[in-house]
Amino acid sequence: MLRPFVAYLRVYEPLSVFGDPPDELLLKAVEAAGLSRADAAEREHLLWLKSQISIPVRLLPAERADRRPAPSARTDVLVLDPAEVPGREGSDRGAEPLVCPLEVRARSAAALVGFLDEAHPALRAAVLDAYDLPTETVKVRANGALRDLHGPTMHVLSTTWTVPLPWFSLIDPDQRRLVLGSGPSDPARELSWRATMEDARNRIAEAEELVEGALGDAGPTRILAETSRWLSNFHPGSAVELDYGGLVQLIEDPVLAMDTSADEVHAILEALRQEAVEEVAEAFETLRDYWGELAARERFN
Repeated sequence: MLRPFVAYLRVYEPLSVFGDPPDELLLKAVEAAGLSRADAAEREHLLWLKSQISIPVRLLPAERADRRPAPSARTDVLVLDPAEVPGREGSDRGAEPLVCPLEVRARSAAALVGFLDEAHPALRAAVLDAYDLPTETVKVRANGALRDLHGPTMHVLSTTWTVPLPWFSLIDPDQRRLVLGSGPSDPARELSWRATMEDARNRIAEAEELVEGALGDAGPTRILAETSRWLSNFHPGSAVELDYGGLVQLIEDPVLAMDTSADEVHAILEALRQEAVEEVAEAFETLRDYWGELAARERFN
């Protein structure tokens, strides 16, 4: 079964952030640690599918017929040992686990609100007709679902078919986690990076300053600024994970093993420090060709 072609930027916060003591259901889910990062996308897809085949159809996944959040809203979490985060090895052994809630209902609600604000009127009308609900009712219910969040914002950002290049500025290219497995369809297949929150914030602050100085308030600068603001919402003892997710299914073994996207982004930042314009252009062209080819596959799906 194919995973969705989605990449993720996740934040894992210390368990104590979620309550002292934490909710009993959440505590049991963290102790079990039954959901792997490879399972997360399939879990999100399953919850959405169940919402669409239910009678009546649910407006949002992980939602009961009475519109209350299902218990999975509290128990669908990814759990990370602090010792598995570069920069925290050894000193944090035995420390409390780091937790990333999937927040599928709340994330879907946020996406629905964005869709209603931005979609073409004909497409928006078709979706609303399917639910037989007026726009304002849908918005009220979606905004109500955002209260599911464990804090002021979502712990997961996702993007389809590509990875926003500014995200690579958060991590150290040398700290990648690569698992090829038996091939593109292997659920264990992975390309990801992890960083402490402190390192991620320091890196993105420097990147934003460099890019803004070179490009002004252009697209990459805005993405860096938005991501930096997003990170500021979380506990300083958190960890950040950049995960290619289901995109690894699109990339053959030799290409995935030699993926240098993170290195190229950091080469661009170094070139900006040195004001080496030609090197910036060369690295950007390499990235544009690589990710442009992957993104182009969306047109065939």
